[in-house]
Amino acid sequence: MRFTKLIPVIAFIINSLVMPAQEQVKIPGGISVAIKSGNATELAKYMNSTVELLLLQTEDFYKKNVAETILKDFFNEYHTKDFIIRHQGARNDAQYAIGNLETEKGVFRVYFLLKKVGPELLIHQIRIEPDNGK
Repeated sequence: MRFTKLIPVIAFIINSLVMPAQEQVKIPGGISVAIKSGNATELAKYMNSTVELLLLQTEDFYKKNVAETILKDFFNEYHTKDFIIRHQGARNDAQYAIGNLETEKGVFRVYFLLKKVGPELLIHQIRIEPDNGK
């Protein structure tokens, strides 16, 4: 009988401990909007000064302005139709998101990794690969 009265208290305590961890995973909304609209210039506003870009078969570290140009070329060739974040999470000082980018030429899996640089959360890695699951 006593145990049943403790269940709501235990549930409240567990929920209090878990909620702050879930709330800290906040990917800036402008990133999703930029990807969905195929706007590399807007996306570049969220990039670190150097970005690891894995785009189709190409992989390298690029300065922010070079990465922006490469992404502009990609968005010009693959006109975007929709972008949906499927999963996001955090680990230590990094946050990440995985989403599906639908274009006129196919569907791509998009992964981006953000890290805190001073007060800002900036993209350090972008990976865009064909989504063979669709």
